[in-house]
Amino acid sequence: MGNTQVLNERSLQLLKMLVERYINDGQPVGSRALSKDSDLNLSPATIRNVMADLEDLGLVHSPHTSAGRVPTVSGYRLFVDTLLTVKPLESKDLTLLHQSLSVSEDTGDVIGVASRLLSELTQMAGVVTLPKRELVCLRHIEFLSLSHTRVLVIFVTNEQEVHNKIIHTSKVFSPAELQQAANYLNSIYSGRSLDAIRKAVLKDLQEDQERVSQGMLDAVKMAQLAFDHSNKKDDYVLTGETNLMGFSELSDMDRLKNLFEAFSQKQGVIHLLDQCMKADGVQIFIGEESGYRAFDHCSLVTSSYSVSDEVVGVLGVIGPTRMAYEKIIPYVDVTAKLLGAALNPKSTTPL
Repeated sequence: MGNTQVLNERSLQLLKMLVERYINDGQPVGSRALSKDSDLNLSPATIRNVMADLEDLGLVHSPHTSAGRVPTVSGYRLFVDTLLTVKPLESKDLTLLHQSLSVSEDTGDVIGVASRLLSELTQMAGVVTLPKRELVCLRHIEFLSLSHTRVLVIFVTNEQEVHNKIIHTSKVFSPAELQQAANYLNSIYSGRSLDAIRKAVLKDLQEDQERVSQGMLDAVKMAQLAFDHSNKKDDYVLTGETNLMGFSELSDMDRLKNLFEAFSQKQGVIHLLDQCMKADGVQIFIGEESGYRAFDHCSLVTSSYSVSDEVVGVLGVIGPTRMAYEKIIPYVDVTAKLLGAALNPKSTTPL
């Protein structure tokens, strides 16, 4: 960032102190307060000059008629990128995360626990996307007749996850026909990802149907119903969003309304989180950097998580721009590593 070339060590030190003080108590920071805190032995007049320079560079601004200043998004960005000292997690928090994320073998449970822990430890909102379905593999499928054209589909994915779905078929099938369909699908599709199966099913349906027996065609049609995209669960688990109501900068009713509408509509949040899957390590969106208006007064600290060395999802913390980044970053980083380890059956050393 060009601002770092313009600023000398003294200016950077004062910016760091201003941001840390504002994060800590939420009040605009005046020159006199900085002169008392500073180890630089600078007069309030000198500090005022530096503050004026920082304001000219767009790193701080004066809210309303206050004599003090607060960081801008650019100021936070410079602070996070170059001035931040990340604190390691306390051992009790690390132990809590480790124990909590290694107790369940059910993916949904582990995802929910990760979201709840992020929320509880940070007192902000914790969000975790569910693993991308295209990376989920079919192990086994069964069909059970319920009544008339209603069929219960039971399919096992990856190592141990069992899913249920009721589908409505175009005709009534006997138990023997359903067994035959399951046998056919298990022989053809077992071990392949759900995304690959979905594509293969469409291809099979479009090809010359005279070459395919009616039984095979019925099986493929049932597979299409079973693995249809509309079967998607919620795309992410969000916990602790009501915590955000406790922050004065987010407590404006219009801001809260926009934020909670964004959480309920999901598309924008999912688009933002999907972007995070493309980058390694912790990513931070501050205020309007997200490009998502509902998040203009929020920061989002995220990290992708991986299973078998493949990125499958993202988790993060949503809170005000005035968050303790040095504490939030390690929570997110460590939780992502532990979640990936918990979801990876071959993993034995999560960190």
